[in-house]
Amino acid sequence: MLETRDTGNSREVAPHGDDEHLRALGYEPKFERKMNLWANFALGFIYLSPMVGVVSIFALGISTAGPPAVFWIFIVGFGQLLVALVFGEVVSQFPLAGGLYQWARRLWNGQYAWLMSWVYICAITIGITTTAMFSSDFIASLLFGTADEPSVSATGLQKLIITLSVLTVCLLFNLTGTKTLARISVVGLTAELIGVVAIGLYLLIFQRKQPFSVFFDTMGAGGGQSYIYAFIGASLVGLYMFYGFEACGEVAEETPNPARAIPRAMALTVLVGGGAALLAFSGFVLACPDLAAVVAGEDANPIPTILQGSLGTVGSKAFLVIALTSFLAGVMGQQTAVSRLVYSFARDDMFPGSHFFARTSSSHIPVNALLGINVAPVLLTVFVYFFPDSLFRIAAFQVIAAYFAFQMVVLAALRMRFKGWKPGGPWTLGKLGVAVNIAALVYGIIAMIILARPSGDESLPFVDRWIALIGFSIITVAGFLYLVIAKPGADSTAPEGDAIEVAERLRAGRA
Repeated sequence: MLETRDTGNSREVAPHGDDEHLRALGYEPKFERKMNLWANFALGFIYLSPMVGVVSIFALGISTAGPPAVFWIFIVGFGQLLVALVFGEVVSQFPLAGGLYQWARRLWNGQYAWLMSWVYICAITIGITTTAMFSSDFIASLLFGTADEPSVSATGLQKLIITLSVLTVCLLFNLTGTKTLARISVVGLTAELIGVVAIGLYLLIFQRKQPFSVFFDTMGAGGGQSYIYAFIGASLVGLYMFYGFEACGEVAEETPNPARAIPRAMALTVLVGGGAALLAFSGFVLACPDLAAVVAGEDANPIPTILQGSLGTVGSKAFLVIALTSFLAGVMGQQTAVSRLVYSFARDDMFPGSHFFARTSSSHIPVNALLGINVAPVLLTVFVYFFPDSLFRIAAFQVIAAYFAFQMVVLAALRMRFKGWKPGGPWTLGKLGVAVNIAALVYGIIAMIILARPSGDESLPFVDRWIALIGFSIITVAGFLYLVIAKPGADSTAPEGDAIEVAERLRAGRA
């Protein structure tokens, strides 16, 4: 039976109770539980990173659909909240390192979980690379920007050096242990909230140059075609932002009372992250002095100009420092999430070189997995240096792959519900569980269809127009062929497909 203790404000599962829950799921404790609810939420928040999302996608969204593009933050935020609620029920029963992989394995089987994890690892590996690369222009603007030219684009060599430096710094911090990760996550969260909320409010209240009615003005976006196509084209404003909350579950074995804390952290990540993104996006729209130029595509990087005009040189530099902090914390969060998944994969003897990647260090972190997952980002960064045009093709499938991995878990949960599974963790949706699960699956399918659509620029070659779907298909087929031919995990004895049995045991243990 899981033991509890009275903390004065609430009753929690005691640390050794957490370990008993872990042993009941078939694993021995290997990590230190140094990441409390606040730090766990911070990890998900900086991974989702509304600041990085807004500054990276603002110009594209406005030039595609005009100011109404902001409404995608509401639409996608609601859909991803449904997904987070489904994940919350699953992680409450299975608070295991490696989150998505473990959930898919226990809800379906090892082969299903392997394919899902392959797609997810590829997506987040690309995410580590692109997030580090996006930081290069901010660092260049911080170092070399002036009052007359606040926005500076990094040269190819500068981008290479900065990106490799960001990857290295984040890796070194991650190697120091969970406590450092928790502290930096909280610092990153604080920086994001200051940068997004404080600056967003300042722009809205003191620097507003556009009326609120502008959010209902397309300003000619769409190029004369039906506006609905332009609006759907701007869906990346939301779809690009709202993933990362799953990282809360990847560190379940490093979090006290994970069965209750992590579902709350994931929901908070979506709600607070979405609110912050909405505030920042709206602030930039209303403070933009020449919004028509952004809609027309004449100003492809308007945020430095907006900040310079609103905050001055010192204020703009301060914002860039905050943005850099967010980028660093975001890369750390991605490295953490995928390294825990690889470790969990290897622990079940499902990953090439399992014995190597399943080791933990004296500081209770999977050092080999952390080192291994950074090899591909380094190689990709060097490749993009020599072939700059390849970045678009490499990164295009990233978001659809992440959504596909999410929906594999959502589908597995719904399938298990129809077989009689009633989530056995202490955090559940009760009678609403089935309805929320179905709604989350419908939302996810629609999102993937939108993400798979070809580019609206018909002047592009066929491959470039369909590059997201092509890249996703190549990765998925390659993973499936490896699964069929190499049969990874054929000798694995780790439990799988036991969600109903475990739920019954957990309920009996609390009785």
